[in-house]
Amino acid sequence: MKKLLENTTIIRRVMVGTDRSETADQAVHWAVRFAGHYDAELFLVQVVVPQYPSATEFGEAEQTRAAAANNDLSHFARQVAGERGHALVVIDADPALAIVRAAEQEAIDVLVVGNFGMAGRKEFLLGNVPNRISHNAHCTVIIVNTFQSTGEQVSNSARAHRPKSDIPPVEPRLATRATQIATVMAKHGLTELFGQSDEPDMAIRRRQAKRLRAALEELGPTFSKLGQVLSTRPDLLPAEYIEELALLQSHVPPMTESEVVRVSEQELGVPWEDVFKSIDPNPLAAGTIAQVHRATLERGDRVVIKVQRPTARGDIEQDLALLEVFAEKVGKRPALNRVIDMEAVFKHLSTSLHRELDFNQEADNIARMQAVLAGYDRLAVPGVHRDLSTSRLLVLEEIQGIPIKQAPAGPERIQAARQLLESYYKQIIVDGFFHADPHPGNLMWWKDHIYFLDFGMVGSVGADFREHLLLLLMALWQEDAAFVTDVTLMMTGATDRNDLDVPRFQSEIGEVMAKYRTATLAEMQIGPLLQEMSAVALRHGVPMPASLTLAVKALAQVQLATAELDPTLDPYDVAGKFLTRWTVKRMS
Repeated sequence: MKKLLENTTIIRRVMVGTDRSETADQAVHWAVRFAGHYDAELFLVQVVVPQYPSATEFGEAEQTRAAAANNDLSHFARQVAGERGHALVVIDADPALAIVRAAEQEAIDVLVVGNFGMAGRKEFLLGNVPNRISHNAHCTVIIVNTFQSTGEQVSNSARAHRPKSDIPPVEPRLATRATQIATVMAKHGLTELFGQSDEPDMAIRRRQAKRLRAALEELGPTFSKLGQVLSTRPDLLPAEYIEELALLQSHVPPMTESEVVRVSEQELGVPWEDVFKSIDPNPLAAGTIAQVHRATLERGDRVVIKVQRPTARGDIEQDLALLEVFAEKVGKRPALNRVIDMEAVFKHLSTSLHRELDFNQEADNIARMQAVLAGYDRLAVPGVHRDLSTSRLLVLEEIQGIPIKQAPAGPERIQAARQLLESYYKQIIVDGFFHADPHPGNLMWWKDHIYFLDFGMVGSVGADFREHLLLLLMALWQEDAAFVTDVTLMMTGATDRNDLDVPRFQSEIGEVMAKYRTATLAEMQIGPLLQEMSAVALRHGVPMPASLTLAVKALAQVQLATAELDPTLDPYDVAGKFLTRWTVKRMS
């Protein structure tokens, strides 16, 4: 750099911006050495951001404080640069442009700023002072790396050359974290859950379930996610625990603006202003793994960005390491195993979390779902900006719609309701790939379409299981309890079980079917029916496969949505006509 500057310009006047913070002073000392090499004059500029109008009493007080700051800065300038040191303090609401104007006023040859610790970083649009200076100054600008050595920040040079996926692993402090987990578990009285035999008293089980939820919430993101995953697995936990964990909330503070910017720039490899015109500082959502913001691209496109928490992977890997040890050591205890299959839980949780940590997989899920929905003209997914997305940053088209229940009445709404329900039969039975979390917040109405949002949780169904599920739906359509029982036993691999009371099992299945046969049209939902059938199977010791429990929950959610869109829609009619068309298509 020195040789380049020497060959292109004569350096007589150097300016450095500071807010007198420790990190900004690092840039000052760098500029002192730089100016000394060229025997150049050194100007220190500090911007005071006003909080009150200058005509008020408070505004006049600010000017007095600015004058005092100028005296302090002048002393500092002479201390670090001697007779060549000069100071300039200005009052301005925009620090970046104030520094640019000061450089022009003093005919500066080289302007030096640090990349961290500058004042005035209040909003994304007005923030990132160093980058805005580099874009607006007419002189040479040098941005000095002043990041503290915290292990999270990345210098500009490293950001430009390091592969986007090369995120340094965080070494887990397992012993400390294990102690914290044990303390929280003891605090909530969960030792009885892991140490005593299965408790038949439902009231006691509910109390244990409430304690488990409270402990998971207190232990943070990974354990909150554990509870959310478990709430979808009635094959792994008793009903009391499933009901309680469905209420679990993630209490996570939002990421700071600097964290959002830092992760975004690490992934983009350039200053965020080179890509985005603005980023809304208020998050749309703050989750255990990521945070979502509205933004506008430089070319004007409205988007949403999903930014991964900077410590998410390290925190999750640390907790997974502890959970793996726990699953191996206590998962085989008879008392605990009657309550929860810890090894199955850990395997499912680990797979789910690693999938959600890779936003490339979510982008792939969106592309795959777009292909699945290609035949439905009222269903859609957001567009993905693949050129801007990475494993930790996802940039999507902003769906500027409304909740589907607010969709205007008309033929478009009726068509969309039928297509939404039918698409789920297709997703599950034909494609074996489905959106696993279609709650109302993930379904939006825009431009006469229903848009699916948030593809972090998807489900898959194997080919053999899809065949069984097809037979099961046909049996339900025909209202044949004996056929439903036979298919259920085939699905669970229990056809040769000698200890199973098949007549009683068939009788209970028939009772559930009869209950839904007499329901009103709005209550006649296949999803809840399958959920009750799963509960019957679980009571008889033949739990349904995990893929079915997730699919059934998703189908139940989407049927509630379609009932709101069109209360006259008959789910059995939709299923029957779809199955008939699909069967004829297969035969031909």
